[in-house]
Amino acid sequence: MNSVEQASHPEHPSAEVVVEVEGCRTADAHAVFSALRTAFRSDRAPDDVPQEMAGPGTTVWTSTVDVSERGTEPEPRRLTAPVTVSLQGGYWAVDQLCAGLRPAFAVTVLGTAAGDQEKEVELRLETLRRPVTRGA
Repeated sequence: MNSVEQASHPEHPSAEVVVEVEGCRTADAHAVFSALRTAFRSDRAPDDVPQEMAGPGTTVWTSTVDVSERGTEPEPRRLTAPVTVSLQGGYWAVDQLCAGLRPAFAVTVLGTAAGDQEKEVELRLETLRRPVTRGA
């Protein structure tokens, strides 16, 4: 973020959030990053599809998202299973990112860790359930 952008958001000096997605299929990670890219600016290009890394352990995909400007509201995205996402950034920025995910997924906060100027939030994202219509 440059000084002009910071000056336009003086009460929110950092609008960047580090996002970590782990323990899920590559298609689910791609769905999360696609929703984020629709709602905000991201360091991941549209054709940057997460790839599984060989070897022991869990693959963790990361992205840095700038929430200083809202894009369009993302459409609901389908996930094959619940996805765990960790967010780290300033209080305002993390709250903005959480709000940006709600149109695309069912968002559950699993835990938070608060610091002096930043917080870390762990979320579980799931496919939004469609409301049941009566008489159908």
